[in-house]
Amino acid sequence: MHNYFMEIAINEAKKGIGAVNPNPLVGAVLVKDNEILATGYHEFYGGPHAEVNTINNSPITEGCTLYVTLEPCSHHGKTPPCTELIIKSKIKKCVIATLDPNPLVSGRGIKQLQEAGIEVIVGILEKEARDLNKVFFKYIENKIPYTFIKVGITLDGKIATKAFSSQWITNSLARTKVENYRNFFSGILVGANTVIQDNPSLRCKTVGNRNPYRLILDKDLIISEKYSIISNNTDQKTFIITSDKNINLEKFQFLRDKFAIKFITFSESENLKDILKKIGSYNIDSILVEGGSSVISSFFKENLYDGGEIMIAPKILGDNLAIPFLSGFSPLLIDEGITLENIKINLYDNNVGFEFYKEDGCLPV
Repeated sequence: MHNYFMEIAINEAKKGIGAVNPNPLVGAVLVKDNEILATGYHEFYGGPHAEVNTINNSPITEGCTLYVTLEPCSHHGKTPPCTELIIKSKIKKCVIATLDPNPLVSGRGIKQLQEAGIEVIVGILEKEARDLNKVFFKYIENKIPYTFIKVGITLDGKIATKAFSSQWITNSLARTKVENYRNFFSGILVGANTVIQDNPSLRCKTVGNRNPYRLILDKDLIISEKYSIISNNTDQKTFIITSDKNINLEKFQFLRDKFAIKFITFSESENLKDILKKIGSYNIDSILVEGGSSVISSFFKENLYDGGEIMIAPKILGDNLAIPFLSGFSPLLIDEGITLENIKINLYDNNVGFEFYKEDGCLPV
C-alpha cells in the first residue's frame, strides 16, 4: 500500500506546478487503517507546506501515517518547521519518498522525527519523486537554473523563412504544450534578435497561470521601448542581460528608470555559465530557452542544457537562406555530432516532439 498512497501524494504535489518556484513540489497524504483521511500539497511560494495543509485538513491525526514526497523541513524559513507540527500531531509513522537536498534539511528532518519516536520509512517511489523535482534538485545543489530548450522547426530544420516569417510552424496542440512549459519554468530566455523580429510578449496565455520572468540576452543593448516586452512591464519581471560596458549609457538608465527593467550585466571574461549563475541569484530556478538560433546554438555548444523538446512540423522550406535552429557546428564525422539521450516521443496530431534529457526521467509537464 505504500506505493499506492505515495502515488496519490505525488499527484497532489503536481497541483502546485507554476506556483511554488523556487520551492519544491510537495504532496502529502494522511492515512489510518488504510483509509485516506486527508490530502494536501504546497500551494504557493511562501505558503504552508504540504504536511501542514494535509494535517489541517484531517479530522484526526493521532496514530496516523503521513505519506510525503519530500523530507519534511526541520528549520525555520518562510514557515515554521513541519517536523514540529508532525510531532505535535502525534503521527505514528512518516513515509518519505526522498531526502531533501537542501543542506539545512537533508537528514535532519528524519532525525528529529525518529528522536520523537516516530517510525520513518524512506525511499518509496524515490525516482518518481526526484523526477517531480528535477528543477529543485538541480537548483539547490548547483545554484544554476535548470535549463530546458524549446524549439519548433520544419522538417528541414528551419525556425523561420529568410524574411523571418515564423508564425506558425507548429500546430495549436504543440503550442498548448509550450504554454504548459511557460507555466512550469520560472523564466523564458530569448535573444535580442527574436524580440526585434517577433515582438513576443513571453507571457503565459493560459488563464490562471502565472507569468514567468522574461530574460533577454542583448549584449549590445539594441532593443528599445517600442517592443512589448519592454513597454508592457507592469509586473516588473523583464530582465535584460547585457555587457557591463553599457551600464553608463543613457539608454540603460532610461529603460531601468522609466520601464523598471532589471539588468544583469557581464564582463568580457564571463561566459554563459557565469550568466546562468547570476540569473540563479534572483531566485530564478529554471529557464525555458525559446530562441533564436544563436542563443539555442550557444546552449548546445557549451553543453549547458538539462533537457528540451524539439517540435517538428510536416513543413519544408527548402531554402538555404531560411533560418536554421542550430548553426556554427562543423563536425567532419557523424559521431562528432550531438546525440540527444533519454528520448520521449510526443505526438501533437501531425506534429512530433522529441523530448530529451541528460538524465533519465521526464519533467511533470
